[in-house]
Amino acid sequence: MSEEEEGHRDEVEIVEEDELEQLKGRIAELEQELQYCAADISNIRQKAAKDRSQAIRFGSSSLAKKILPLVSGMERAIKQSEGPDGVGFIEGTKMTLRGLRTALESEGIVHIEAMGKQFDPTKMEAIAMLPAPDGVQAGFVIEVIEEGYLLHERVLVASKVIVAEMSEE
Repeated sequence: MSEEEEGHRDEVEIVEEDELEQLKGRIAELEQELQYCAADISNIRQKAAKDRSQAIRFGSSSLAKKILPLVSGMERAIKQSEGPDGVGFIEGTKMTLRGLRTALESEGIVHIEAMGKQFDPTKMEAIAMLPAPDGVQAGFVIEVIEEGYLLHERVLVASKVIVAEMSEE
């Protein structure tokens, strides 16, 4: 091998060693960046889990803030009814009931209108069936035993009703 070829080979080895060192350095940088990303992802997951836990734990606080003043109103109405004139109790109770309904409606909870309506098994539970009174068609609600409620159009509590059945005449 000539001196020229040997010198050329030394340059190639030096260039390859420099490139190799640069690549090793780049690999180390990327590995460190990967570790940082993995740590970030882990932190995000932990924060999301904590946020979900907090949302579940304190989700009802909005409704509670609306209902607690109504509980106080009921307590005041009861105290006033204990005196010689119990008329304030009835009026206080009616006001509290209106307040409760308003609080529930503001949270998306609405009353299921069942009385006199066609029986709807998706929103109502038939407790009994009685012969249809005059002027009432079979399959219609003739009495509501327990009121039902929807939460954003999902049944929260089904109405318990008595339904008119075809008379056997």
